[in-house]
Amino acid sequence: MPSVYDFTVRDIDGNPRSLAEWRGKTLLIVNVASKCGFTPQYKGLETLWQDQRDRGLVVLGFPCDQFGHQEPGDEAEIRDFCSTHFDVTFPMFAKIAVNGEHADPLYQWLKSEGKGILGSESIKWNFTKFLVDAEGQVVKRYASTDTPEKIGKDTLARLGG
Repeated sequence: MPSVYDFTVRDIDGNPRSLAEWRGKTLLIVNVASKCGFTPQYKGLETLWQDQRDRGLVVLGFPCDQFGHQEPGDEAEIRDFCSTHFDVTFPMFAKIAVNGEHADPLYQWLKSEGKGILGSESIKWNFTKFLVDAEGQVVKRYASTDTPEKIGKDTLARLGG
């Protein structure tokens, strides 16, 4: 059975990173954007990462410009924005497509494994989140409106705490 660990993606510096690097960890994978109404969630995602990473949580941010052109910058601009405005230290990746014929293979898999409301696969907006267990399987999909603070209860439960 395929798992999240079968995928390799480019990090924000353009380097290939195998998600197998985080084998055995609980992952929260999020499509992010710098100019979105949900952008303040960066703060909550960073807090979640800081509070739970020693227990095995890894937050992974994937910038996406498919929703209202809310991530217009290049990777250097995105990295600088996240660092300057939200002190983001969790792993960030190169800008990707999450929907359509050019959707990244990782997101094609995430969407097929963690369907949205009424069985929909399509990502509706920025800051959609996927919770992946330590075996690399999607266990829950969250809407943009689901805050990191709310999700933190689920991640903590997954981590045995």
